[in-house]
Amino acid sequence: MPSLNKRWSSFLTISAIFVFFFFFFILLHRNAPAQPSSSLPNRFTANRCPLTPPDPPYNRTNTDEGSFSWRDIPENYPVSDPISLSTEKPLQLPQIQAAFSRPSTSDETVRLSRQNAIKETFQRAWRSYEKLAWKADELTPLSGGKKNTFGGWGATLVDNLDTLLIMDLDEEFERAVEAVLDVDFDPHSSSQPTINVFETTIRYLGGFIAAYDLSGCRDQRLLDKAVQIGDMIYNSFDTPMRMPVTRWNPHKAANGEKQSPAAQGIIAEIASSSLELTRLSQLTGDMRYFDAVSRITDVLDAQAPNTRIPGMWPVGVDVQKPDLTKGSTFSYGGMADSAYEYLGKEYQLLSGVGRAPQYARLYENALSAGAQHLLFRPMVPDHADILLPGIAHATSLSVGLETRAEHLSCFVGGMYALGGKLFANDSHLTLARKLTDGCIWYYRNSPMGIMPEMFTVPRCPSLNECIWDDTQTSIYTFVRDKHYVLRPEALESVFYMWRITGDEKYREAAWEMYMSIEAATHTEFANAAVRDVTVPLEKHERESGEVEKGDPVGKEDSMESFWMAETLKYLYLIFAETDLVSLDEFVFNTEAHPFRVPKQTASF
Repeated sequence: MPSLNKRWSSFLTISAIFVFFFFFFILLHRNAPAQPSSSLPNRFTANRCPLTPPDPPYNRTNTDEGSFSWRDIPENYPVSDPISLSTEKPLQLPQIQAAFSRPSTSDETVRLSRQNAIKETFQRAWRSYEKLAWKADELTPLSGGKKNTFGGWGATLVDNLDTLLIMDLDEEFERAVEAVLDVDFDPHSSSQPTINVFETTIRYLGGFIAAYDLSGCRDQRLLDKAVQIGDMIYNSFDTPMRMPVTRWNPHKAANGEKQSPAAQGIIAEIASSSLELTRLSQLTGDMRYFDAVSRITDVLDAQAPNTRIPGMWPVGVDVQKPDLTKGSTFSYGGMADSAYEYLGKEYQLLSGVGRAPQYARLYENALSAGAQHLLFRPMVPDHADILLPGIAHATSLSVGLETRAEHLSCFVGGMYALGGKLFANDSHLTLARKLTDGCIWYYRNSPMGIMPEMFTVPRCPSLNECIWDDTQTSIYTFVRDKHYVLRPEALESVFYMWRITGDEKYREAAWEMYMSIEAATHTEFANAAVRDVTVPLEKHERESGEVEKGDPVGKEDSMESFWMAETLKYLYLIFAETDLVSLDEFVFNTEAHPFRVPKQTASF
């Protein structure tokens, strides 16, 4: 047995070593670069998401007796050898986000104050939804009622699972998950006989996948729901050419009735499921989902050189044949937007390997053609060097540009910014800044501080020089649609530009936009669409966030799920710690649902 002196000597030695390393740690810590802290609970920092697709493939675990399984419906046109994800080691992609330094105490105080204000706006709307419209697709924000517009499966509920996690609303998240477990996605449960497969994919499938990814792939209930609705969506591809039926009848499908793709379809609806179905294959190892989108991409690739603007696809296409070459209208706006948005994002989700180079090539060809034929410099009184996307009308001989802009197309700045970083294209980063600044300009200079839904503006004769025409009496030539329906696209690009450049002007712009939107859309229960944003609010109303009684802007009893799932989420992330849902670790789908990019270092 050792003597007391020896034990005491050993204790002193150990204590000295401990003290030495303690002070050494403190010294290192004090000189280490500032690291933003995450506000999320510790359980979300552990990432159990698979780095490679599971083998054997995962199937649902909660297939209770009586639960409907779309996988059990026999296929009319089965795929015997599905296209598979690559097993190559992921590439080290370029860094997307700026290198942020530690903010000052005063800046941090302002940031937290603004972040909390946005969170309170979300919580007020969520409490109203939970009290008055629980499990319905939407809350009606003027009457305090509810309505079903996307299958009746709780679109707002599923669309905001990830928002609840991001905003650290744990109790609300648990109640929401318990509620969605009651949704079975069986063929008779839809509130409409025909569903929009595109909207179902981006809101429901995207919502379940993002919540599962943000939970560190811990909550198996979410993956089970993703697989269930993923199997339903996959059934819509059961056609001779494996092209999707975008307006699809679940009841007919369950009864084995064949359905045909649209002879007059739209490009966004057939080309905007790559992220969701790819991520589902990555998480489950079931390659049927990736096969479905890969076949569509092959058609996009084969026909892109033969359209009237080579590299792009027209808005209107024949999905049935399929023939994507005959249409004459080309746009980044409604009915086309996410077809282009997903090209660079799919490359990132695939970590640059396997079929990723195909998406890189499609991105480069499409966005270069779009830069040439769609982007223009609007004529404005202060000669601001900004850009907007227009609409091209092409014949076999020429391409004409209509200077009609849409709020929907304001996402384009973010698209060029992300692609510019992914593919080291500085010219696209320059375009991204001017496009985002263009949407900010029209927010800032519109009567209510909000951009209208659709409008036409005068065009500068060139991108380099422009003098305001004094005969113009308005910044708009014509406002085709005066609504603001709580859309996120302008703030989406502001979010990308903030995270990519670190330029504080984008956070200031976001706050101005939020104040204008909140002032114009605030209701007793939540926020409502506005009928006419060309009617100015008084300055004190914009600054205080209050609207006087009498509804001077003409609100409508509508609040789509993307108000909370996209607009408020992007706003919250703009004022969050910059490592919260980093663009280097997550890729957002078109409904602002973040999917984890598979790599060893990813964390939440």
